Amino acid sequence: MHTSSTEPRAIVVVCHGGTRSARSQHEVDTQRALAGQLALLLHASDCVEFDSERSYPPQRYFVPDDTLPLETARRLGIASDDDLFGGVVPYPFVGTKVVVHGLPPGAQVKPEGWQDSLGERVSELVLPGFSAFTRDDAHTAAALLLRNGPVRLKRPSGIGGAGQAVIADRRELDTQLNGIGDATLMTEGIVLERNLREITTFSVGEVRVRGHHASYYGVQRLTQNNHGHAVYGGSGLVVVRGTLDALQRTDMPGEARAAVQCAREFDDAIRSAFPGFIASRRNYDVASGVDENGHAYRGVLEQSWRIGGASGAEIGALRAFENDPALTVVRASTVELYGEDVDVPANAGIIYQGVDAHSGRVTKFFTVEPGPRTRGARE
Repeated sequence: MHTSSTEPRAIVVVCHGGTRSARSQHEVDTQRALAGQLALLLHASDCVEFDSERSYPPQRYFVPDDTLPLETARRLGIASDDDLFGGVVPYPFVGTKVVVHGLPPGAQVKPEGWQDSLGERVSELVLPGFSAFTRDDAHTAAALLLRNGPVRLKRPSGIGGAGQAVIADRRELDTQLNGIGDATLMTEGIVLERNLREITTFSVGEVRVRGHHASYYGVQRLTQNNHGHAVYGGSGLVVVRGTLDALQRTDMPGEARAAVQCAREFDDAIRSAFPGFIASRRNYDVASGVDENGHAYRGVLEQSWRIGGASGAEIGALRAFENDPALTVVRASTVELYGEDVDVPANAGIIYQGVDAHSGRVTKFFTVEPGPRTRGARE
């Protein structure tokens, strides 16, 4: 979809300042690079850093580094999902992991806007778990979950596995809670949920950049960073032109289809619970695995309504669909690698390649290739 010479051209505006990440330099540079890819997709006249002293034309398109609270979106003039790559939530907690679970029985504290009915509605779509905002509530939740094995504690805004710990007893829980602090716990909350092993994490998503629309499923992979830790290493996606309706009409493996349905029902529940919620980028991590006792589970781990690890593949797929109107499905991948000896395919789009002060040498790229013929891929 090309902009005619008579139509005003968009200007892409990069916004920093979200609370989710530590904002390593490679993350900042990655956000800028992806904003540049969006500018190409939109045939924008410019891609600039946000300046609070500057006024922007009506065609501006924001690329924030985090899900935006409603008051921030209003201040920026964001009125619909046509105005940003990401999402807007009516209450801050909605944009974090705590929205995935309900509260434990007899919970003492809940944040403004909390919907108890949401936890009940999604209980079969997520892993066994609870969100908690006080030490006592965390102990109640842990006591219920620890009956069946180790529990995973998750800070609400961690990315790529950061801010998580596996606990086996009350002592280990208290160690984690002491590190968080009661004031932060009451403000942000934590998640406690069944810890799985032999886990496969699916990515399911839908992305719309004004007139460009795609949806996808795929599997995440891990890699080893320069400190020897297992971290997010990218995603391999099958991307179709159109909405999740179009995606569900395609042929896919049974496990992937189950993950897509799980994510879609969770997405429907969020939109029903929070009418003020909007998002042009909706991504859900859906895990399949077994617990300590060998019981199998499947459920949404978390949501991402902001620019994320799979966004290079998402935007690359949208650009491929724009360049070839007959194309209905592609295979798109994002790859994140650490260290010196890294092979980058000749057809890759490099998002970041450099030495970060904290992470060391990092290389990030995406690839897009025509996908297999599939039934009913076009919307």
